[in-house]
Amino acid sequence: MTARSSGQTVIQPVLFIPHGAGPCFFMDWQPTNTWDGMADFLTGIHTRLPERPKAILIISAHWQTPEFTITTSIAPDLIYDYYGFPDHTYQLIYPASGEPVLSKRVSNLLTAAGIPNTQDASRGLDHGVFIPLKVIFPKADIPVVQLSLRNNLDPQVHLAAGQALQALRQEGVLIIGSGMSFHNMRGYGDAHFTMPSERFDDWLTQTIGSDSEQREAALRDWSTAPHALDSHPLGAEEHLLPLMVIAGAAGNDKGAKIYSEQVLKTQLSAFQFG
Repeated sequence: MTARSSGQTVIQPVLFIPHGAGPCFFMDWQPTNTWDGMADFLTGIHTRLPERPKAILIISAHWQTPEFTITTSIAPDLIYDYYGFPDHTYQLIYPASGEPVLSKRVSNLLTAAGIPNTQDASRGLDHGVFIPLKVIFPKADIPVVQLSLRNNLDPQVHLAAGQALQALRQEGVLIIGSGMSFHNMRGYGDAHFTMPSERFDDWLTQTIGSDSEQREAALRDWSTAPHALDSHPLGAEEHLLPLMVIAGAAGNDKGAKIYSEQVLKTQLSAFQFG
């Protein structure tokens, strides 16, 4: 990959990644290779970056608040917000530090853009954060700050939040959206959802590869896309919304699919801008 730069400033890409099912990468599954391809993709993400990030800002599908909220703890706990998995998966650790300076910077950028936000010193990192990061950066030696989704799930406000945060890319911050390109719990493992997931994935791929104005217009109206509501039931599209933040933070950069695989009979993909 060729790093783009302005002077001596390296610009980090922005990523939308799938985070799998609960702690799927750290337990036995049937069939045993179900999550191997996704794990291999996540393991290789560091090779796509122009340099080691100074910090990570991550937006997970698993934290929704009335206003955008930013973690500020210097040593965030983990939130094991998955249920019915083996006991050892509740003992997983990811001792990454927080970065209060970055937390304040995120808040200031959102505020400057007229976007209300607040900070939370007690919130830990949910499994949409620590599970994929444990695969991507297993040493847990890069500070992590988490930004919530707004619980109204409005595409426009999430695109705007991403736009407000673009400058972080030139400051050594890797911005990651952690969700799933298909997330309909009824559909996983059901062959009736294979074709719908593929059709929606095709639309996403074309949309992400468009210029920024066309891309944002399409994402604002994502629910009208082919098989959109089969892939993300309306009112439960929280796993798609991190992509809106990432697309906003991409600025004028076009995006591309960097991973795609059929898992549990549904098409799942990841995208990169820059």
